[in-house]
Amino acid sequence: MRMYDCIMKKKKGEKLTSQEIREMVSGYVKGEIPDYQMSAMLMAICFQGMDQEEITELTMSMAQSGDMVDLSSIPGVKVDKHSTGGVGDKTTLILGPIVAACGVKVAKMSGRGLGHTGGTIDKLESIPGFRTSLDQKEFFSIIDRVGFSVAGQTGNLAPADKKLYALRDVTGTVDSIPLIAASIMSKKLASGSDCILLDVKVGSGAFMKTVDEAVELAKCMVSIGEKCGRKTIAMITDMDIPLGCAIGNSMEVAEAVETLLGRGPKDLYEVCIELAGNMLYLAGKGTIRECCSMAEEAVADGRALEKLKEMVEAQSGDVQVIQNPANFEKAPYSYEVTAKKDGYVTHMDTEKCGIASVALGAGRATKESSIDYAAGITLRKKTGDAVKQGDVLATLYASSKGLFQEAEALLTKAYEIEPERPKEEPLIYAKVTAESVEWRQS
Repeated sequence: MRMYDCIMKKKKGEKLTSQEIREMVSGYVKGEIPDYQMSAMLMAICFQGMDQEEITELTMSMAQSGDMVDLSSIPGVKVDKHSTGGVGDKTTLILGPIVAACGVKVAKMSGRGLGHTGGTIDKLESIPGFRTSLDQKEFFSIIDRVGFSVAGQTGNLAPADKKLYALRDVTGTVDSIPLIAASIMSKKLASGSDCILLDVKVGSGAFMKTVDEAVELAKCMVSIGEKCGRKTIAMITDMDIPLGCAIGNSMEVAEAVETLLGRGPKDLYEVCIELAGNMLYLAGKGTIRECCSMAEEAVADGRALEKLKEMVEAQSGDVQVIQNPANFEKAPYSYEVTAKKDGYVTHMDTEKCGIASVALGAGRATKESSIDYAAGITLRKKTGDAVKQGDVLATLYASSKGLFQEAEALLTKAYEIEPERPKEEPLIYAKVTAESVEWRQS
């Protein structure tokens, strides 16, 4: 196989064979294919696309470029969940304990945050002592004993994706559905779970800005999962408004605890119950309605919160901050952002909210940036809320007063306030299975 011939073939919109795709991925990981040729191929894919067979082959080749985790030694069905990223998205910290409390194992390998979206690993590492670097034996042991574990991705999990994503990031080839789908699903397939729930975010704080784009990506990923022998469902969920009220690492852990106590924000609770119900459904626990009821019961009777405590303790975290989140270290300074006029919050630029939290120190501008776990934002008003001039829209928290100016400017621009109350949008737009797209009503 000559890479030049494959580039020309894809440039003309022709289909690559399975052998060509496998040799291309293998050659690139080994360093036999240079960046400049792979860049040309990525750009050709961006313009010409790939059919579902090509995408599935690309995904499997990327997954098999490194370690393939085998969870079969752990009894029972194992379910994984992936979110395409958002602001205030602490659902893993709620879903994992709920699903584990209902008797289904959750094996989760997560990443760190970069840009305006937060990472589950960063949130968990805000818990003093919590370890996310686990060897395979310990990871498996915690899943088996507790039913739920979250660990950082291993160094050799889908190395092709690491190389390709770094190249896509600097060549303007990130926004291609075949490449996005292959990137996400290669890691999910390599992680070894039997079932996969995909939470595809849509809106101003998500990578997919329109529902149609989100559904297209979801259908592509569900098809990959099913073709590779994994039961897969995707939910299209709203990220035009930050999820919950807390943005920032320890603050989001505290909000997850409140949600597991049944006292969390309504939007966060409802989305988590729906996602948890679908994870239980994938594992064969009953109908969707029965599974959602099981999830609600696990929160109501306290079993889900106990599972979170068990997982934190098993990974050396300080359970005191879960028992009483007031024990988290607090930011020394706070600042209130207020409304400039009367009206209703008609829209929030969720990406700007996330960038504002990064400006406060709660996220990373680069991979090397350090994080202030206590920094962040508490949203006091969200889309649909009535406000009067001077009302507090949000409270900012940081280690230095000098960080507030930029964050306030960003957050002020993120809020749109108009005289008329906006139409309420659904929290979940659609459910995508191998058979159909089930649309939801607001």
